[in-house]
Amino acid sequence: MIFPAIFQINANFKYRNHFILSRSLDLPATEGVDALAQELAKLQDKGKRRIAFLGTRHVPVVDIHLIELIARSLAEEGHNIVTSGSQGVNATVIRAVLDINPSLLTVLLPQSLDRQVPEIKDQLERVIHLVEKSENDELPLPLASSLCNQEIITRCDQLICFAFHDSETLLNSCRCAEEMGKVVSLLFFD
Repeated sequence: MIFPAIFQINANFKYRNHFILSRSLDLPATEGVDALAQELAKLQDKGKRRIAFLGTRHVPVVDIHLIELIARSLAEEGHNIVTSGSQGVNATVIRAVLDINPSLLTVLLPQSLDRQVPEIKDQLERVIHLVEKSENDELPLPLASSLCNQEIITRCDQLICFAFHDSETLLNSCRCAEEMGKVVSLLFFD
């Protein structure tokens, strides 16, 4: 993008019989540029990052393979992966990372393991770094999930989120991550 520059000549100012030309540039606000530079620096850093995956329970079948490829590739590069433990995106990420290196995976549950659906319990029992939140068992699942997402975001450097446009809990989590200065990649299924 080319930013327009506006030059102004100030011929009223004389110094030692020479006219002094001053110019001012209308440049974009540096806040957005600084944020972009910080994000690029994080992405170019070859060090290992803590990358969080969040997503909906309802994943289109055609997208499961794509999510697995992303999670698998990041784990193969040695990045630590943080996610939650439910069906859909999280189960796909868990499966992919367990196949590569289980020690790179941390799963934070919104509630206790007993509250998880049977289909995912077997997979969760293979997770080395599993954090249960039994104190949230009495909370409604959407509230417990929101609290869990916030904790996941505080533990990561980068967030990758798969959602639908009406996934309010996930969209709020992405906004929160952006406000915290995290690199956020939000991908929509619809």
